[in-house]
Amino acid sequence: MPRVRVVGRGRAGSAFVAGLSAAGWEVTDATAALDLVLLAVPDGAVAEVASGLEPAADVVVAHVAGSLGLDVLAPHADRASIHPLVALPAGPTGAARLTDNAWFAVASSSERADAVARSVVDALRGQLLEVDDDRRVGYHAAACMASNHLVALLGQVERVAAAAGVPLAAYLDLVRATVDNVAELGPAVALTGPAARGDWETIRRHLAVIDPSEREAYAALAVQARRLAEPDLDTGKEPPWTS
Repeated sequence: MPRVRVVGRGRAGSAFVAGLSAAGWEVTDATAALDLVLLAVPDGAVAEVASGLEPAADVVVAHVAGSLGLDVLAPHADRASIHPLVALPAGPTGAARLTDNAWFAVASSSERADAVARSVVDALRGQLLEVDDDRRVGYHAAACMASNHLVALLGQVERVAAAAGVPLAAYLDLVRATVDNVAELGPAVALTGPAARGDWETIRRHLAVIDPSEREAYAALAVQARRLAEPDLDTGKEPPWTS
């Protein structure tokens, strides 16, 4: 039975504890006879926590941070990063999502570290992505766009819809269907709406009616929608709805 010590019991740490325990791993607070020490601490604390651990032969030290490389785990010889590409809420829901065919971005410094990292992904019934250190920040930027920025966008939807007297709930089936369309067709084919069909007058009317504080974000995303519809677009030119 593999033995793991999880340092940090926030949302990510608690989800890993629950998921690995259910998969038959022994989760312990012991500091000896371990296969893995998994650091589920804030990104800014990873290097300090790692440096405070006594290096031990045959013990892999890994972190779950999305944007960090393996260098922050020095001086340990067997290092790995295991980032779950999933939004982890608190409580049982987080553990359930961690073990629901989630993607994990993995990198490692040695064959042993690679084997242990892969065994974690296998135990959690996940899918493995190999993301090298030099591409990790870009990978994590895309993850933030896919999750954090989407939530921020839906916050804007809620505000603009409220001004029209419509609840956010009325739009959520549209959101779900749109994500399904992207999964099935890809972003370019799934795109609909005024920017996709070159209906600049509708975009002008949208910008005129929404609160001024919402216009910059709307216009920026309209540019991105037009860019998706016209891959050869010169983004340096003024958008056509401004004329």
